[in-house]
Amino acid sequence: ASRVLLLAQRLALDLQLHDAAGDFVQLRRHRIDLGTQLGRRLVHQVDRLVRQEAFGDVARAEGGRRDDCGQLRATVDLLTLTATPIPRTLNMALSGIRDLSVIETPPLDRLAIRTYVTRYDEAVVRDAILRELGRGGQVFFVHNRVENIDAVARRLGELVPETAIAVAHGQMDEGALERTMLAFMHGQSKVLVTSAIIESGLDIPNANTIIINRADTFGLAQLYQLRGRVGRSHHRAYAYLLIPGEHLITADAQKRLRVLQELDDLGGGFRLAAHDLEIRGGGNLLGKQQSGHITAIGLELYTTMMEQAVRELRGEPQEPDVEPEVQLGIPAFIPESYVPDVSQRLVVYKRLAAIRGVPDLDEIAAELVDRYGPVPALVDTLMRLMELRRWLKDLRIVAARRRGERIVLEFSPTTPVRPETLVEAVRRSHGRLRLVDGATLAVAPEATDHDGTIAELRALLQRLASA
Repeated sequence: ASRVLLLAQRLALDLQLHDAAGDFVQLRRHRIDLGTQLGRRLVHQVDRLVRQEAFGDVARAEGGRRDDCGQLRATVDLLTLTATPIPRTLNMALSGIRDLSVIETPPLDRLAIRTYVTRYDEAVVRDAILRELGRGGQVFFVHNRVENIDAVARRLGELVPETAIAVAHGQMDEGALERTMLAFMHGQSKVLVTSAIIESGLDIPNANTIIINRADTFGLAQLYQLRGRVGRSHHRAYAYLLIPGEHLITADAQKRLRVLQELDDLGGGFRLAAHDLEIRGGGNLLGKQQSGHITAIGLELYTTMMEQAVRELRGEPQEPDVEPEVQLGIPAFIPESYVPDVSQRLVVYKRLAAIRGVPDLDEIAAELVDRYGPVPALVDTLMRLMELRRWLKDLRIVAARRRGERIVLEFSPTTPVRPETLVEAVRRSHGRLRLVDGATLAVAPEATDHDGTIAELRALLQRLASA
């Protein structure tokens, strides 16, 4: 409690809070009167945040933190930073309820953490500890059962008598816990047997091996956070996930461990969170429930249905969606030599398919230039086709196919283009347009090159849309 009060009194930030009377109170680098209603409310918020930071996973605390901030001022804009968003938060982002940006560039000289899943074996534990100590490093041994953590530490002392072992957990006296952590940070103890209290906020570059006992009892985000306590320097780090045996753990636990072992490259937090969403589900958006059954219908379909529901709740018009089929015989794709990573290429393809206009296209192009260099001709053509596809989608044209020298546009029955508009366009085209039936328009483009054909079709669609 004393730490909470000191934190509340010594806040070194400019805070703008809304008091009960509706007036703004400006607090600038001075002691806060904790006897006022504002002071008591601030202490309550700080107390909750400190307890969540010290004894809970940052990812699990996201929802509560945003709610706390929202109580201080309902119209505040919130920026949430997290390595592994909880399924409900990620689901909100994918559904369009919240905006999302992904930072995947690791710090300079960082190396990926080697992750091993193995049965509990004292020989493996001893070998892992001695290997780390042999290169001058330190070791975390995570055992998340406080009632017998001292017994585990004694057993480790018998296994590795060559080194000093310390114990740290959240139920220790404040002073003793501080002395233990400082001793470990200064290298006075080489092995720290600890609970999951270390999963958030620790940065000890010399600790580059972590051993997690009964890893099957942890959540995916928890394991990712714990693994992130090592590998915070230029040295290779190792994570050992100990389990009692594959036949003794649940199917979901096997999935979590498999995902964590596979995603051992840098910047994999978002992909890991996406796997967590598929395993656990998106939960209840309006309540506290954190799990659901997305896998019953698939994440992609679920997200599409959620986007439609969000638009309906916002009062946006609900119109039948059309996914145009474009077969123009024009080569357009993202070469592997330009974007080497297949997952990144898929992300770019998906973003291009979802553009809503030229500004979105310009944003993607600028990002590609920034990350990969000048845009090749094939990618430029692809972006032009995606813009054309957007026009086809807006006019609900279900297909654009090349048939010999002509390009055939097939209109949906729900197209906003009126029949008289098509008739008038055919009349003014001097034979370049021909109406095959009431829903099909044949176009004979004048251009002979790919770029000219795309530009000509785009100009035609623009005229039809503005008529």
